[in-house]
Amino acid sequence: MKTARLFLFNFLGILVFVAAGRALYYYLFQNLNYVKTDDAKVWGDLVPLSAAVPGKLTDWKGAIGQNFNQGDVVGRIEGMGDRGNITAPINGKIIQSSAVNGQVVAPGQSIATMTDLSKLYILTNIEESRIQDVKTGADVDITVDADPGTTVKGKVEQIGLATNSTFSLLPQQNASGNYTKVVQRIPVRISMSNYPDDWVPGMNATISIHK
Repeated sequence: MKTARLFLFNFLGILVFVAAGRALYYYLFQNLNYVKTDDAKVWGDLVPLSAAVPGKLTDWKGAIGQNFNQGDVVGRIEGMGDRGNITAPINGKIIQSSAVNGQVVAPGQSIATMTDLSKLYILTNIEESRIQDVKTGADVDITVDADPGTTVKGKVEQIGLATNSTFSLLPQQNASGNYTKVVQRIPVRISMSNYPDDWVPGMNATISIHK
């Protein structure tokens, strides 16, 4: 009986040791070969549509999901004897709209947003201690939370030249004189050649950058 218990104890110990060894190997392999982070999102260039002159909005065609080519008339502004067109600034799709026919708009007022869904990319933030392992042109494996079973290939397109906090509206203050070091993050842009049609700006992503 004691022998059986000792055998079972040793067997379980070996299983735990093997599992721990495999976990350690996986951790070391990933860290040696990849820079991984879930501080990433799908993004696109968001371009606002705005009124050039004050007046009443008419003939508004900019419903969410509508496609336009650059220069297409999306709506018109009727002012004091004037009439101005609101045209699409890019080839793309309306992804946000706050406009309704008949509303009065002011010059420069944003009334809708367009993006080209065929030119989405990934924006991620890499800790400063790991940025030296990120090179322009490096391969990247990308998954999004909404579609974890799909891995998309990408490439590092651009590495930021300043940390995110450099442009913060509320920079950290040190009024007390007690300095606390905070890990800084540098923005990195990753291009994607192919990705599912249902990926949209704002989706959370996890990326693995090949070293």
